[in-house]
Amino acid sequence: MRAITIPQPGGPEALVLADIAEPVVGPNDVLIEIAAAGVNRADIGQRQGSYPSPPGSPAGPGMEVSGTIVGLGSALVAAAAAAAPADAADNSGRAGSSPADAPASDNSGWAIGDRVCALLGGGGYAERVAVDAGLVLPQPAMTTLVDAAGLPEVAATVWSNVFENGGLREGQTLLVHGGTSGIGTMAIQLGIAVGARVVATAGSAEKVAFCESLGAIGVNYREDDFVAAAKAATDGRGVDVILDLVGGDYLARNIDALATAGTIAVIANQSGSASTFQLGALMGKRGRIWATTLRARPLAEKVAIIAGVREHVWPLIAAGSVRPIIDRVFPLADAADAHRRMEGGDHIGKLLLTP
Repeated sequence: MRAITIPQPGGPEALVLADIAEPVVGPNDVLIEIAAAGVNRADIGQRQGSYPSPPGSPAGPGMEVSGTIVGLGSALVAAAAAAAPADAADNSGRAGSSPADAPASDNSGWAIGDRVCALLGGGGYAERVAVDAGLVLPQPAMTTLVDAAGLPEVAATVWSNVFENGGLREGQTLLVHGGTSGIGTMAIQLGIAVGARVVATAGSAEKVAFCESLGAIGVNYREDDFVAAAKAATDGRGVDVILDLVGGDYLARNIDALATAGTIAVIANQSGSASTFQLGALMGKRGRIWATTLRARPLAEKVAIIAGVREHVWPLIAAGSVRPIIDRVFPLADAADAHRRMEGGDHIGKLLLTP
């Protein structure tokens, strides 16, 4: 099959389209014929040689895809055969199911022909990929199959950090840095959907306006102080949860903007700078810094996160309250151009690749 490879780390030109071996389908895997793959900031780190795929994952870049199931691992086939007598009447028309017909809860219940999206450890820039069935989600209603590729990584990141660990709930306030990134646009929408107030930073008037179109209070971080904006939005109380992709000197300022007993979720250090802060300031707020990555988590943790996304986020997408924000779709052969656009910082929402 065709896939993007990285023979040597480097700039966007290091992404090379090549013929590689077909994926090996493990017992608990599904094989997906890829319709589209999401482009993420982590892919740039992988291209540069600083963020390889986790052990056991495909070596190539690509952390999320959408597509159609074309193969099942031996354990899934066996499980389906064992369940067939009881379920035959209900499942007679399952192959090629629509999003509304996708399996309701049991991730071992996937069938060939199901339209899905999935979270990956790597290997999404390709024509096919094998992935554990627990990391697969049905194509949500109200999306196209291609657009669904822009959902798994951002939904899993935001759900696990802002809601599972940050505990954001109705009536609280969320501060999102990088409001027009794929993660930022998802965080704004989910925050608004659960009844929270959202403050979002962005680097231009156009991007601030887009954040505001999603329901956030927009702050141009090049011109305004996000700490002052956060306190103004909360009558001086501060924000309950902060989602930070920047790191560096934002950490000390985030603590200043934080409400008592609040959480700062740091999911990237795009500044590349060291973070320093006064520990007493954090202690005085009884605050918490939650620093994490998604890609390197154990499989069981990622499966649990995906289950939470399916239960809590997918209904919001089906209801039209949340949608994938897609900036541009590139052919797989033009993956380098997609990386250039991401590094240029002009995009709003997700960049996708189609084989």
